[in-house]
Amino acid sequence: MEEEKLDFGSVSSPVKIGDTVHRQAGPWTATIHELLRFLNDEGLAFAPRPLGFDDQGREILNFLPGNAATRPWPATLFSDHGLIQAAKMLRKYHDVVKNFQPSEDAHWRIGKMEKLPGQIIRHGDLGPWNTLWQDDELTGIIDWDFAEPGERVTDLAQMAYYFVPLRGEKGWQQAGFIEQPNLRKRLNVLCEAYGSFKVDDILYAAIEWLKEELCRIQELGGNNIEPWASFRRRGDAEEIVLDIDWLKGFSKSKTNS
Repeated sequence: MEEEKLDFGSVSSPVKIGDTVHRQAGPWTATIHELLRFLNDEGLAFAPRPLGFDDQGREILNFLPGNAATRPWPATLFSDHGLIQAAKMLRKYHDVVKNFQPSEDAHWRIGKMEKLPGQIIRHGDLGPWNTLWQDDELTGIIDWDFAEPGERVTDLAQMAYYFVPLRGEKGWQQAGFIEQPNLRKRLNVLCEAYGSFKVDDILYAAIEWLKEELCRIQELGGNNIEPWASFRRRGDAEEIVLDIDWLKGFSKSKTNS
């Protein structure tokens, strides 16, 4: 059957074959499949279901309907409607995955990590490009390769960083906004739709998450470990430094910018 290259998933080189998706696998894939099977068994069909491996060693997942929200974004993401759906789906995922206990030999993309008491398994890559939409409705969350143990608020902060977006002028222009959006209002919408956390919690968590990302790019990327080496080459570290500075200023400001 013919392979159709998919426009999303630059790290994993996904292709569509019939009603399945085939993606590059790694030492972490067995653990991610364990997580995805748990989510589907719990009724969360917005996560792909693992179907094994092909003769090239690639993982096989069922193909989920919808279009990935690449830039410029679909219209719904410029509205409260899109933000609310994203936050509520994330909350639903968190409320279910809190009961998931990975196996003792669990291996994540980052390597071995223990799930501490009170932690969940974060999605770990919550950008619009990893969400699927049909007729302004959120239908799926894909690309779970960066899932790892962590805090709920870190996942929500990552979503806010990309979806609000909590970035400077370049960030909202690349998303497709014609003029500067009311970022503080959008952040409040996301926060209220998820519940549990205050805006200041999310802003603090976003800064801490970016610091951790910066360390990984510098350390892992500096040791030529992929995909962080590619992130380092394309200048992600420099962008993160600028975004941390911007976020610190935004956190202190009471304006809408």
